[in-house]
Amino acid sequence: MPALLGRKLGMTQVFDRAGNIVPVTVVEAGPCVVVGLRTPEREGYAAVQLGLEPVPESRVPKPYRGVFQKRGLQPVRVVREVRLAPGETYEVGQALKADVFRGGDRVDVTGVSKGKGFAGTIKRHNFGGQRDSHGVSLMHRAVGSIGSSNVGRVFKGKRMPGRLGGERTTIRGLRVESVDPERNVLLIRGAVPGPRGSVVLVRHVEGGARA
Repeated sequence: MPALLGRKLGMTQVFDRAGNIVPVTVVEAGPCVVVGLRTPEREGYAAVQLGLEPVPESRVPKPYRGVFQKRGLQPVRVVREVRLAPGETYEVGQALKADVFRGGDRVDVTGVSKGKGFAGTIKRHNFGGQRDSHGVSLMHRAVGSIGSSNVGRVFKGKRMPGRLGGERTTIRGLRVESVDPERNVLLIRGAVPGPRGSVVLVRHVEGGARA
């Protein structure tokens, strides 16, 4: 911690102090609400449940609605759980905004990567493909040999065509270029997982130095 849920708005570029162009991802981080706590005495570990984007009670299922009513909170669209470091304390209903971060912080950003459907080995695993001449006909992007012929099976972990993207992905050690607390916006140097509008989790790197 600290950590915030947010939505990826897209990418742009800014100038740093030396006048260099820096590519940044714009993330609308929060405001988040603490909707639940996990304690070592009850669950065996310490964690906080963060909620993002309040929704009307009529838009959520009845059991889901009851959980928030019992805690006196408005239902939210997105809930994620984040482990806590020893000594960190939060309260149910506490609001967290983008000002928990500062420029120069190192963060890990977790999201779901763009789904690209079924892909071949060249796109999925960066295979070089087969030669364009010398006996190769209409098979330039084929996989080729997949192993020994006397084994009778395909070895586990063999890189082959398949589903590409749409997986939980974490980019580690990114730098927060600047923070706009009034609009709850973070400018994070580099690219983060997912398409525009997707939900991301931004977590401060433990021990990460601030510039």
